[in-house]
Amino acid sequence: MREPCMAKPHNSRTGPTSNTVTAQRYTMEGLSELATTFKENVVVKDRKYHMKTYPQCFVGSEAVDFLVQSGSAGNREEAVSIGKALQAMHLFEHVTRDHQFSDKTLFYRFMEGDERGSMNFDETTGKAIEWTNFFGPVGRDGDQILQPKFDQEKLAAIDPKDHHVISKVWPMDELNTALLNNVHPPDWQDPKATESDMYDVVVIGAGVGGLITAGSSAGVGGKVAMIEAHMLGGDCLNTGCVPSKAFIHSANMAHGLKNDVARMEEAGVFVDPSAVRVDFDKVMKRVRKVRSEISHHDSATRYSKELGVEVFIGYAKFTSPRSVIVNGQTLNFKKAVVATGGYPSLVPMEGIKMLHEKATSKEICDSERPLVMTNETFFNMTRQPTNMVTIGAGVIGMELSQAMQRLGTKVTVLGRSGKVLPKEDQDMAEIVKQQMVDDGVDFKLSVKEYVKLELTGKTSESGLPEMAMTMLEKGSSEPITLICDAVLVAAGRRANVTGMDLEKAKVDYTPDGLVVNDKLQTTNSRIYGVGDVCSKFKFTHAADFMARAVVRNSLFFGKEKMSELLIPYATFTTPEIASVGLYGKDLDEQGIEYKIIEKHFKDNDRAICDDSTQGFVRFRVDTKKGLILGASIVGEGAANMISEVTLAMQSGTALGTLASVIHPYPTTAEVLRQSGDVLNKEKLTTTVKILLRGIVQMQ
Repeated sequence: MREPCMAKPHNSRTGPTSNTVTAQRYTMEGLSELATTFKENVVVKDRKYHMKTYPQCFVGSEAVDFLVQSGSAGNREEAVSIGKALQAMHLFEHVTRDHQFSDKTLFYRFMEGDERGSMNFDETTGKAIEWTNFFGPVGRDGDQILQPKFDQEKLAAIDPKDHHVISKVWPMDELNTALLNNVHPPDWQDPKATESDMYDVVVIGAGVGGLITAGSSAGVGGKVAMIEAHMLGGDCLNTGCVPSKAFIHSANMAHGLKNDVARMEEAGVFVDPSAVRVDFDKVMKRVRKVRSEISHHDSATRYSKELGVEVFIGYAKFTSPRSVIVNGQTLNFKKAVVATGGYPSLVPMEGIKMLHEKATSKEICDSERPLVMTNETFFNMTRQPTNMVTIGAGVIGMELSQAMQRLGTKVTVLGRSGKVLPKEDQDMAEIVKQQMVDDGVDFKLSVKEYVKLELTGKTSESGLPEMAMTMLEKGSSEPITLICDAVLVAAGRRANVTGMDLEKAKVDYTPDGLVVNDKLQTTNSRIYGVGDVCSKFKFTHAADFMARAVVRNSLFFGKEKMSELLIPYATFTTPEIASVGLYGKDLDEQGIEYKIIEKHFKDNDRAICDDSTQGFVRFRVDTKKGLILGASIVGEGAANMISEVTLAMQSGTALGTLASVIHPYPTTAEVLRQSGDVLNKEKLTTTVKILLRGIVQMQ
C-alpha cells in the first residue's frame, strides 16, 4: 500500500481546530495529490446488494477508515468532508447517483475522466481548453466592444464542428466566452461508444426538452446519450426567455424614470427625466452577465459529471430505426427522443436574406454590420440603433419592440393581419397595443407585401449602416419606404427537422415538424418528439412537461397524453397578458355552452394603491358546474396570477369555490377570488333571494 502524501493546508490566521477541520484546508493541488492516494488505496471490488451486483466499487465507511487511519483526516467527520470534496471533483460517484459521500455502507465507483465526455486539456499548461485560447484581447472602438482577432493557426487546430458558434455569438468578451465554455466548450472530448453499447435513451437536441429528458432518464438509472450541435440550453437560455427578460428589466426601469413622471409626482416622488441616461452597452453587458451566470445549470460539464449523461457535441444522423451516428461514432438505442427545436424564419422580401447573412458574418466589424436580426442575434447588439423596424406583432415582436422603444430607439411594428398578439382576445391585446402606442411605438398592421430591403450607403446617427425598407399596404397602390438602422424579423418559426436523415429511422415529418401521436411517439414507435419540433405550444414550460411525459411513456410504460397537458402562457409586455385553457372562439367552435365572468383591476384596492389599475381578468366557465374552461388576464403581474388559475383548472376546482379561498389583503390576486363571488351572486335567482329573505325574517 502506498504511503499517503499529506495535502497542503491553506494558511489560516486562526488555524483549524481538531473538530472543525474540513476539506477547505486543502489546496486544489493538495486535493489532487490526495485523490491519487485515495484511488490507489481504497478497496475496489464487485459488491452485491438486494441480489444485484455492482462492479468494481468501494464502500463509503471503508473509505472513511482509510482517510482517518492514513492521517489524511483527523476524525471521521473531517474524512466525510474530504470525501465530499473529492466527489465534487468528480473523482467518484454513488453507483446509482443517489447519494453524496457518507460514512455508511453505500457503494461508490471511480469515474474515468472522459467516460461521459469532458473538456480537453492543453498539454503545455495542464489547463482546460477554453474559447479564450483561440483569440487575443478584445479590440475596442471608443466604448464600443468589437469582435476579437482570432488566432487562425490555433483555431484551425480545433474541430471544425466548433467553428460555427463564434459566428452566432458576439462580442466574444469574458461573459460570452464563459457562456460558450459552459454550453459549447471547444474541443470537447466525446465519450467512447462501442458497438456493444446499448443506450436506454439517445436524446438529440439539448434545449429545455432535451435537457429534461436526458437528465430525468439518467436520474432513474438509464444509460443516456445527449447530442447537441450548437449550444446546450437551446433558445431559452441563449436567445429567448433568459436574455429577453433581463433586457426587458432594464427597459422597464428606464421607462419608469423617464416616462412615468406624472405618475411618480402623484406619488410624491420627483425625478428630472432629462438626467436619466441609458447606457445601451451596459444594458447588453448585463444581459450577457445574467445569461452567463445561469449557463452552468445547462452546461456540458454539469450534465456529464453531475447528472450522469453522456454528452456528445456534434451533428446526429440516423443510420437505422435504432441507431444514430455522431462524430463518426455509432450509438445504438432502445428509445430515442428528437428535441431539436425550431428556428426563426425570414419573410419573403428582396435583399433581406443577403443582408441577414452579412449581419451574421464574422468577417465584418460592428460598424459595418447591418442590424438585420432575429431573436437568435438580437442579443448580440452592443450599439443602440436609432430607428428599428419589427416585422411581426406576435409575442417576440411585441416584447422586444416595447423594450427597445423604452430604451430610446424609435420603433415601428409591421404586420399583415391588422392585429397584435392574434391568439389573445382582441380587446385584451388592444390594451397592450395602446400602452405601446403611448410609449411611442408606431404600428402598420395592414402590410400587403414586403417589397425590398437595401442599404442606403449612409450611416445613421448611431453609427450603424442605414437601410431602406419598401413595403406596400393593403388598399394602397403606392409603396412606402421606412428608413431604419435595425430590422428585427419576428414573423414565425419553423421546426428543425432536416439534416438528421429521419427517413432512415422511418420517422415521418412535415414542414410543421415531426408527426407524433398523443403519446408523443413518431411513426417509429421507439422514437419520440419533444418541444418545438413537434408542438404548436412553443414554450419552455411546455417542452419541460412534454419531456416528463416522454420519460414516463418511453421508460415506464406510461400513458401520458399531450392532449391532457394544461399549458398556460404569458407575454411579458407592459401590461402583461396571460392565458390558459380554451378561448371563447374555441368554445364556440366546439359548441360548448359557457358564460364569461370578468373582474377589473380598477375595482381592486391593491391596484388602486399601486396606481396600476389597467386591465382585468376574464374567466370562461361551464354554465352547469361553474368549472373553469379557460381564462385570460391582462394587467400588471398577469403572468404570476395565471398559475393559480391553472392549478384550479388542473384540480377541477370550480370558479365559485375560489371565492372561499382566503387571499391576503390587499393583493391584486384578490380579483381571482372576487370573480368567484361574481359567479356565486349570479346564481342567486329571484326565487332563491326570496327564500333567503324569508329565512332571515324568521330569525
